Amino acid sequence: MFLIDDLLLLPFKGLMGVLRKVNEMADRELSDADLIREKLMQLRLMFELDEISAEEYERQERQLMEHLDAVQPK
Repeated sequence: MFLIDDLLLLPFKGLMGVLRKVNEMADRELSDADLIREKLMQLRLMFELDEISAEEYERQERQLMEHLDAVQPK
């Protein structure tokens, strides 16, 4: 009986594992100061290559800087 239960629950266990991994990656991306700094550098490069406007650059930079301030320990 336990074998049948395990086989029936296997897809759900696999899905839960995938969702846990996605959650871990999202948490890392939201709280990793180095990743935010890297995004700031990419943003600066896009601005210097005229891929985005000055207004868009300033808007995104402000958001990233606020996010960086929020995750850095004080």
